[in-house]
Amino acid sequence: MTSQQPAPVLSRRFSVAPMMDWTTPHFRYLARILSRRALLYTEMVTTGALIHGDTARFLRHDPSEFPLALQLGGSDAGELAQCAKLAQAFGFDEVNLNVGCPSDRVQNNMIGACLMGHPDKVAEGVAAMSEATDLPVTVKHRIGINGRESWDELCEFIETVAATGCKTFIVHARIAILEGLSPKENRDIPPLKYDWVYRLKQAYPHLEIIINGGIKTFAECHEHLAHTDGVMLGREAYHNPWLLAGVDSEFFGEQAAVTSRHEALRAMFPFIQQELDRGVYLTHITRHIMGLFLGQPGGRQFRRHLSENANKPGSGLEVIEQALAKVREPQPIAES
Repeated sequence: MTSQQPAPVLSRRFSVAPMMDWTTPHFRYLARILSRRALLYTEMVTTGALIHGDTARFLRHDPSEFPLALQLGGSDAGELAQCAKLAQAFGFDEVNLNVGCPSDRVQNNMIGACLMGHPDKVAEGVAAMSEATDLPVTVKHRIGINGRESWDELCEFIETVAATGCKTFIVHARIAILEGLSPKENRDIPPLKYDWVYRLKQAYPHLEIIINGGIKTFAECHEHLAHTDGVMLGREAYHNPWLLAGVDSEFFGEQAAVTSRHEALRAMFPFIQQELDRGVYLTHITRHIMGLFLGQPGGRQFRRHLSENANKPGSGLEVIEQALAKVREPQPIAES
């Protein structure tokens, strides 16, 4: 992997969503091997964790991950400003405010989707962040929450936050149900309303509107890109990461970064060894590569071998090599 090369200019045409426990540095390293151009996001990090916890650990990333955005969870303007400064100091390309997570734990701390009910508070936080950093400040949000799910209320939210100078809104095309549904159910049960996101772009053509929620295929991406400025994929990009290998050619007209899954995984080996030398357990890394051979002959055996062996004491790269041997490597096409 050529981490020493300058990172491509940030584009939100295609991005991978921030996902708790999933978009860790280990997954992001693989994602960047697969695509030079996809914009990557960290997991959500709360302002309290950054200010009062192990800041360096929470903001750790490899230089090869750029372009990379930091997602913050919080609502206190002063704390958000402090964390936006940290995002710039640690070299991130963007700082994003989470106004979409529906879990009870974050609601109790005025974090996430519940802030859809407090547009003025979001605007105050975004304004403070923008004042504190030169980085782009963006907002990821739902189209509403239960009790505030009308079109007019969504427009009020957008207009209030945009008045601070915020130009980019990443819109999960579902409302969030704040009582009675788990975070997982909130990603599936409220119906998707893609047309609302399209209408936002029509109503506010001067804003950058990125669509998120339930997108799985490049065909769907192109359909959405006819109406919005960018697409953000979450679960599909994680569970089927090889999808990312087609992003550079499909959406940016550039040559693919890698030509095979084997090549991509072997390109991770120096990084994996570096992590093992730091004391990271192999299983904490391999859980993020399980989907690389999804749907491939031998893919199930690949996953089983990692599941059964990566957690053993002293496990190293040889376990991945053994797993790779379960999957046939594509042969180069003979020249005529």
